[in-house]
Amino acid sequence: MRQKTLLLTGASRGIGHATVRRFNAEGWRVITCSRQPFPEECPWGGGAENHVQLDLSDPSDTINAVGVIQERLGGELDALVNNAGISPKGPEGKRLSTLDTDLMTWGKVFHVNFFSSVVLARGLKDELAAAKGSVVNVTSIAGSRVHPFAGAAYATSKAALAALTREMAHDFGPLGVRVNAIAPGEVETAILSPGTDKIVEKLPMQRLGQPEEVAAAIYFLCSQESSYISGSEIEVNGAQHV
Repeated sequence: MRQKTLLLTGASRGIGHATVRRFNAEGWRVITCSRQPFPEECPWGGGAENHVQLDLSDPSDTINAVGVIQERLGGELDALVNNAGISPKGPEGKRLSTLDTDLMTWGKVFHVNFFSSVVLARGLKDELAAAKGSVVNVTSIAGSRVHPFAGAAYATSKAALAALTREMAHDFGPLGVRVNAIAPGEVETAILSPGTDKIVEKLPMQRLGQPEEVAAAIYFLCSQESSYISGSEIEVNGAQHV
């Protein structure tokens, strides 16, 4: 059988790193995209030849990378996971609101969190269609409510990504491509903000999510187990949204 291929952005840490491990364990080829070069100490995946160093905040770099990715795919892409996301902070980790986020920051956040997903999916639509593949956009609980740590630019970019998921599901459906989203809540990674413990105390499940739990939801949406699910956004947050 043909080995399935995943293209994953934001692969260098947290949810992205857990997703690489999950798909690799399932026998998939994983092509990773991140701002960082391939880490030589990484014990899984296909090595540097399956890594694309790419600055998603740079529109030209993103557009030019599509051709590089196509050369490595060989005509078929089974899954595209748009996981990359940035949430800039002010001095001492201060949340950036609509009043104090400068225009350049808004633009950079939207290029990484939103526009890159459009560029990659549209640029690779033929490869996705050839494999009857799946797209998963990683949104956030911050896309549906004001969050104490996530800034205004991050939150609105994730809300836009949720709307994009619906639009893409409509447009890519006739190509045989499913498009869904997952919305993580508080997940235990190296970049948790101070004070997250106060949020966790109020969660119905009263614990942080693990990156592996989010990766499992991503894998489900890329597998045949979800073959008639498209246009959905799955909350992965321990009932934080209720």
